[in-house]
Amino acid sequence: MAAGSRVWLPLLLFTLCCLYRRTVSVDRNNFKTCEQSSFCRRLRHTEPAVSKFVVLPETLQTYKQYILLDLQHSESKHLFVLKLAAVRGGIFHFQIDEKSPLSERYRVLDALAKEPEYVNVKVEGGSSGSTITVTVDGGTSRAVVTLAPFKIDFYNGDKLVVAANSKGMMEYEQLRRKEAKPEAPLEEEGHEGQENEVQEVKEDPGTWEENFKGHHDSKPNGPEGLAMDFSFPQAKVLYGIPEHADSFALKHTVGKTDPYRLYNLDVFEYELDNGMALYGAVPVIYGTGPSSTAGVYWQNAAETWVDIFAPEQEKNVMSSIVKLVSGSSDEEPPVANFISESGIVDVFILTGPSPLEAFRQYTELTGTAPLPQMYAIAYHQCRWNYNDEQDVTTVSAKFDEHDIPMDTMWLDIEYTEGKKYFTWDHHKFPHPLEMIRNLTERGRHLTVIIDPHIKRDGSYFFHNDCTDRGYYVKNKDGNIYEGWCWPGAASYADFFNPEVRKYYADQYLLENFKESTAEVGIWNDMNEPSVFNGPEITMLKDNLHHGGWEHRDVHNLYGHMHIMATYDGLIRRSEGALRPFILSRSHFAGSQRYAAVWTGDNMADWGHLQASIKMCLSLSVAGISFCGADVGGFFGNPDGEMFYRWYQIGAFQPFFRSHAHIDTKRREPWLFPEDVKLIIRDAIRKRYRLLPLWYTMFYEHERSGLPIMRPMLAQYPADTKAYAIDSQFLLSDKLLVAPALKAGQTKVDVYFPAKENGEADLWYDVDNHRKYSTVGYETLSVDSYKVPVFQRGGTIVPRKERIRRASTLMKDDPYTLVVAVDKNGAAKGTLYIDDETSFEYRSGKYLYLEFEFKDGVLSSRKIDTTASYPTKSWLERVVLVGLSKAPKSATQHLSSGESSELDVYADEGGAFVVRKPGASMQDSWSIKLKY
Repeated sequence: MAAGSRVWLPLLLFTLCCLYRRTVSVDRNNFKTCEQSSFCRRLRHTEPAVSKFVVLPETLQTYKQYILLDLQHSESKHLFVLKLAAVRGGIFHFQIDEKSPLSERYRVLDALAKEPEYVNVKVEGGSSGSTITVTVDGGTSRAVVTLAPFKIDFYNGDKLVVAANSKGMMEYEQLRRKEAKPEAPLEEEGHEGQENEVQEVKEDPGTWEENFKGHHDSKPNGPEGLAMDFSFPQAKVLYGIPEHADSFALKHTVGKTDPYRLYNLDVFEYELDNGMALYGAVPVIYGTGPSSTAGVYWQNAAETWVDIFAPEQEKNVMSSIVKLVSGSSDEEPPVANFISESGIVDVFILTGPSPLEAFRQYTELTGTAPLPQMYAIAYHQCRWNYNDEQDVTTVSAKFDEHDIPMDTMWLDIEYTEGKKYFTWDHHKFPHPLEMIRNLTERGRHLTVIIDPHIKRDGSYFFHNDCTDRGYYVKNKDGNIYEGWCWPGAASYADFFNPEVRKYYADQYLLENFKESTAEVGIWNDMNEPSVFNGPEITMLKDNLHHGGWEHRDVHNLYGHMHIMATYDGLIRRSEGALRPFILSRSHFAGSQRYAAVWTGDNMADWGHLQASIKMCLSLSVAGISFCGADVGGFFGNPDGEMFYRWYQIGAFQPFFRSHAHIDTKRREPWLFPEDVKLIIRDAIRKRYRLLPLWYTMFYEHERSGLPIMRPMLAQYPADTKAYAIDSQFLLSDKLLVAPALKAGQTKVDVYFPAKENGEADLWYDVDNHRKYSTVGYETLSVDSYKVPVFQRGGTIVPRKERIRRASTLMKDDPYTLVVAVDKNGAAKGTLYIDDETSFEYRSGKYLYLEFEFKDGVLSSRKIDTTASYPTKSWLERVVLVGLSKAPKSATQHLSSGESSELDVYADEGGAFVVRKPGASMQDSWSIKLKY
């Protein structure tokens, strides 16, 4: 081939790849099935078996906070070591590794928020019995290790909540050297069955090396897969293990489909209702039943498949209901079988017993999302790409012209000079600092994209530095790995090297990225990592990272390490003064500590609109509360109805951003007919009214670890009819959201759940205050504007009714409290207030208030009495919903001793409004109703 051909061929391939991404939906042939993934094929079992592993009781070593035991494979006699410990808060931790491996196996680092707080344990049993029991000192949880065949039963009190290896599916491929195949003897006619014939042991063809679509995986360490099953004896449903575009409740896979796959991949226009791998992998799963919830966090960053055994899905529904009513429990419990390519067995058992307690246990391990700045939870406007400075200025001004609030403009890859990050295209954006400041002066922000692929360009400082300093990921031969992404030829920073992370973080500093400001948000995309010409659109598994680890060992952690570096850079950029805002596509366990997540390259399709709820619910219970989807769909052109319905859903999800592909029609709200624009405007304004609630929920998430957006079973685990519902959701324990999700929909079936005693909560429609007091479905009419949202009786919700162009301008505005009473005529609620931008709240500069309505008196008090913040906000209105009789007036009492008479009037829908109490939100006060 001529030299010229060698130059243009890669460019042609790259161009074709980009065109492919822009014009064709997902091609399933580009991604492996379990049968095409050698370790999954080898280790997947569809039937329970007698475990081949046994415990050697004479090897028991007892320590203050853990025990050690040897396990032995009954056939190979290979030895493994079990370490079992207890963590404070109802958590067990066990690890299994080879006792004398040929080389060290990878153990996940950087996913946990901190070193677990281990507690003392008591040990009973040993060589004289068939079990060894490990009990938490001073607690009720215990783990019972059965010696032969090996399994571990985990109890919360008297309830068996998780059983590890109870189905005998544990596998653990020992590291070994490839043996030369013996020469087979020549076959002689008539002697095929002779006893002295040498029998060759046949191994799976992908055991020692593997090919997929022209890509070769050399597997220098050979087979190193592992698997273990987990039963949930108290559970009726399993859920978790995001990210998949599937139902919230996990489906039965055995004998039907591939297992759910956890392998971070760039899958655009992804299909719905299947377990294909997507952009993130969070290996935590939960099982919930009427009396108990438990979870399993499988801490492994390699490619992982999870088979689901859901016996109830395979049985007659009526039979299951009869058994549930009669109390029969002879049915098989659901089981999850985790299968990973490499690493070790490293498992945390979350014993619950409630769904919220299990979620809290998980975030106690992996951390919570830090409280974002207020602007980050408001509305974001994005597309690939806003063309230039004038385009950004015009779009921002148009939001003002049409009286639609908006907080953040976004720029995709075209703002850079030739796809080189930390640079600007000065033809399109000649004055970036001026553009940023113009937004800031109007109370708005800018977010720009910075991806992990680095353009291979000799004039690019970042590439030259990474090349000279050895900062790139290497191929199996130790040379710099080269792939293809948006810039064309690209290499990838090795974020597993602390020195590389610091160098990358340094680039965000304002002395380096001079045409930026401390207020600019960052969007980390394509960080699975995406490699257009790689196997499954990602990096080769035998590439090498810092420490000599293969990419196969750490793949699902790559994006996590990327955003960890970004977070460090943004913290140091503002010298710790501002809370960073980062959006990431790739994620792993613990990624919530650094970034928000969105559901990736979805489509302008009603199914994808529905999937946004299911996917964010799964992410929320896996610790990632700051979740949203591209409103309107990234690919395609939504019609007006789909567009406004998507806005109505997005307005009630934690991350709220409209985003679109470069080839779609422009879709700013005012480009649609006036009636559509007004509905979108109304949806966005609903978001801004509830920003005080959203801000409080985010603070309470950081404080408690509980999800913001919750499935119905989170609050109502006794109601089994609510388990599979993923068309509606809860916000904290205060609001129930049941949006319209289909074209032409004029009615919505809303399910009101049952409490443990079988009774219903009271629910009030937030628009007309209509009360719902029975368990079950209610069919409600909806028009174009209607979003069915209900406030739970017994709660108090803070709002702000003065909508401005951006949330930053609402900071000192007054509050409205909506008091919705329960059956006893009482209610409670909280409100969090601070400066909305800095970390000073961690030094006590905040207000965390509790409001209580009881016996006709509404009062305010500080929850944290030592904290304070000099807010200028005051109480403008109190709306009382569900009162049994009408108040005539009210008296307000302030902490200073002053009192005043207040007017009360009846509002539409039977609510009563206390007009302008005027009390400062930083003071204690009470309002007593007079009848």
